[in-house]
Amino acid sequence: MVGEEVKRRELETRVLEKVGHVITSVTDARYADQVICALHSLAVLLFPIDSHALSGSIDEKYRDEVLGAEVPSTDERSNWWQVFYGGASFPTLARVLLYDVVSNWLACFPISTRKHVYDVFFVRGRVTEVVQTLVSCLQQKGNGRHEISPVCSNAERLLVLCLLENDGIVRMASELVGFSHFEDISNKQIQPDISRMAQFVTSIPDKAQVGAPTTLSSHLFFKQITIQLLAGAEEWDRNLCHEAAMVNKGGVDGFISFIGEVFARICRRGSADVLLSEVITQILQQVRNFLLPTSDRAVSEAFESRPGLRFWLNMLVAIKDPYAIERMSEQLLHQLATLNASDVEAYWILWILFHRVCEHQTSIRSMFVEKFLLRKVFPVCCLRWILQFSVLECPPGTTSLSKGHNSHGLLHTVQGLLAVWSRREFVQSAPIEHQAYITAAVGLSLEKMSKEDLDRTKDAMQSVLQGVSCRLESPVYLVRKMASSIALVFSKVIDPKNPLYLDDICSEENIDWEFGLPTPEKGMLALSHSTEKGNEDKGHYMMISDKKFNNTAGVDKDLKGKNKNLSEFKLIDPDEIIDLTTLNTESVSDDEYDEDASETSETSSDSSLQPYDLSDDDADLKRKFSQLVDVVGAIRKSDDADGVERALYVAEKLVRASPDELRYVAGDLVRTLVQELTDARSVKPKTLPRALISTISETQPWFMPSTTGPPGAGSWKEVSGSGTPLNWSYSYERELPTKPSQVNIGKTRRWSIRSANIQENQLEWSQNQFPQYAAAFMLPAMQGFDKKRHGVDLLGRDFIVLGKLIYMLGVCIRCASMHPEASALVSPLLDMLSSREISHHVEAYVRRSVLFAASCILVALHPSYIASALVEGKFEISKGLEWIRMWALHVAESDTDRECYTMAMTCLQLHAEMALQASRAIESAESASKFKSVALPSNLPKGTIKIPHSIVEY
Repeated sequence: MVGEEVKRRELETRVLEKVGHVITSVTDARYADQVICALHSLAVLLFPIDSHALSGSIDEKYRDEVLGAEVPSTDERSNWWQVFYGGASFPTLARVLLYDVVSNWLACFPISTRKHVYDVFFVRGRVTEVVQTLVSCLQQKGNGRHEISPVCSNAERLLVLCLLENDGIVRMASELVGFSHFEDISNKQIQPDISRMAQFVTSIPDKAQVGAPTTLSSHLFFKQITIQLLAGAEEWDRNLCHEAAMVNKGGVDGFISFIGEVFARICRRGSADVLLSEVITQILQQVRNFLLPTSDRAVSEAFESRPGLRFWLNMLVAIKDPYAIERMSEQLLHQLATLNASDVEAYWILWILFHRVCEHQTSIRSMFVEKFLLRKVFPVCCLRWILQFSVLECPPGTTSLSKGHNSHGLLHTVQGLLAVWSRREFVQSAPIEHQAYITAAVGLSLEKMSKEDLDRTKDAMQSVLQGVSCRLESPVYLVRKMASSIALVFSKVIDPKNPLYLDDICSEENIDWEFGLPTPEKGMLALSHSTEKGNEDKGHYMMISDKKFNNTAGVDKDLKGKNKNLSEFKLIDPDEIIDLTTLNTESVSDDEYDEDASETSETSSDSSLQPYDLSDDDADLKRKFSQLVDVVGAIRKSDDADGVERALYVAEKLVRASPDELRYVAGDLVRTLVQELTDARSVKPKTLPRALISTISETQPWFMPSTTGPPGAGSWKEVSGSGTPLNWSYSYERELPTKPSQVNIGKTRRWSIRSANIQENQLEWSQNQFPQYAAAFMLPAMQGFDKKRHGVDLLGRDFIVLGKLIYMLGVCIRCASMHPEASALVSPLLDMLSSREISHHVEAYVRRSVLFAASCILVALHPSYIASALVEGKFEISKGLEWIRMWALHVAESDTDRECYTMAMTCLQLHAEMALQASRAIESAESASKFKSVALPSNLPKGTIKIPHSIVEY
């Protein structure tokens, strides 16, 4: 032993002397061939090099030196290699190779020469040492002597050669394991080295520079090393003599331990999807091979006994990072769902990868039975796999559950699921996707239970009844359908012969536990595509009015035809229910009537020309109304004033007599009554009204164009614009008299502020009669909402009524848009909406209504009014609008309901447009005041209108 140690030290001295001589030759070299000869003299002592391959690429006077180099024996070369890479020689030479040679000589090397006397030191060296040196080189910064960019580019090239093109990752794992066997130390002792090398390898994509090879990108790099490690693990397993060799002195074999460390760090760096795509591709193929009908062995036996497959059983056991296992588990389930794996295939893949780790680590088992069932949301197929593997613990297709811990685990899981599912707070705050997932988990679990199992559960029946009852009170049809599905499954467990159907749609044999929500097969499915029972949510999506609501601001009747093409902006009532009896009462437009009449007049038969009894029409006009449907139809007949008046007269009596009918026609009736008001037309002598809101320089109201102009100018007429229905203003034009020098008719001047009146022939046409009644209609509805009266609790049990009330107030303020009355009603409405009991209501239905009403306020207020209020020092409106912005931001960032934060983003867009228009109005006012030498109030900057994504405040 002493003699061998002496020989080793002597060899170390010789190696260091040779390295020093090579470095000196490289430093003193004046030609590239001198550097090549110096490096070759060392390389030939470490690697089997064909010197004749270099002779043709160097000058003749250096050729004899290369060909005459002394070639050692195989044993001597092995000893030189071990000493060179095991001591200080390689790091010393590597610094010269990576900096001096790269900066001064490497570009002059022929490709073949660079491969044999330069790349060979890294490609065929000890991978653990080479990787540490090259990765450290990527982190170096320029020191003045060398340009860092070529140095990093060369290091990246060598990493690709060493790790990817020459299976360096597998060689690194073999070196670590071989070193532990050679030194007779346990895997636990070399675990720090394994972790450090895994960290070096997985950090390469992050440390590569911008122009690095694409193979060093995280996606491609992690994919390649995953393929290498899986192939290397299979080969390593195949070479083992017996199964006991899979476990060494320190636990899991060092090779598998290195794989686990690398996989864990890949998941930590956000590439679990890349890793699992390769893992699933291989293991799914293996499982399918053993699930063939001709296979006579169970999958479990095959993987436990067949060499080359046993490493799958210990792969996750080697991963000590719980977060990495969780990320791998999630990706595994999602990718299996994407690949449409069968229930049997998915079960056996989960068993192969997780059954051992679940046996030894309680936290991993709880991840499946608690976190994956209660906190995460997976597709329903993944939910079935989770229950089958972690709860039932048996392959799919088992006819009955075995008694013991399997049945006990199912009962325990059902109790935990019902405890969450039955809480009212969960129904109020959880996203709809999470509610559907927990509901499906409860339903699938109940389907596996018998009445005897149910009797052994604690408070199961009470929890089911509580959860069903609180969901049946929800305004969302999807939530009510969940209650119906659980009630049906539960009734089948109690008495299979007498199922309980709370909903006609749940009458099918197999319940759809996806509830129409997005799945990998279906893609995204909008919730607004639900049936008529779900129409109460539709109104929250579409907040832009149709042509009838556009008439509320005094748009000419000729604009109605143009607005018919804007059907996508239709305002949908959340209570609207289509009744077949009302289809015949819908009024038909004049154009459609004329077109149909012209067609039928040409093709009509002789019988159509026969006279008929006019008394029938008279009787029809004077008939009595017996249903609210008839009232709605009569009010819509704008050409029958008497019928409208009689319908309004009997409406109250019919409501009192048939309150049940309101369930079907309430929305239609209220909508008809409010467009009756907003579309009414009257003619009256023109009077010059007193200004309702004072302006800066004129007594003319802010919503009317100025009447000043040259003599002979025509009256202002409203014209349609080319914008969308989101426009805040309409244009007005009038004819100007021609000048004496002009021959053509004078051009048109346009006014960009919307007017409620159209002046012509000293008469005023008023199309919207609703604003004058808006206050009397809205103010009483806003009073006492927070008090319990006559058994009505709007903030609590009767939150649906509160949501509909708020929605109605939003519609009313929208009907009075662009009128001074709207500005007077905004403050009390904002006071109601901003109260914490409403704006932070636990029910998402109420929050959606508040967002809708806030958006209606933004549309109803004219930017000119906001500008005038700020100029006059009235900052209440500014505070209210700022509350809308801040509250919408809060909802968009933190609300769990998808519809709420979607509507909040729309509300923020409306606020941004309003703030932009108001800021322009203020700028116009400032320029006008400077021109007329009128000083604006000094306290103007106190009012703020914030524009998102801008630092400007007005």
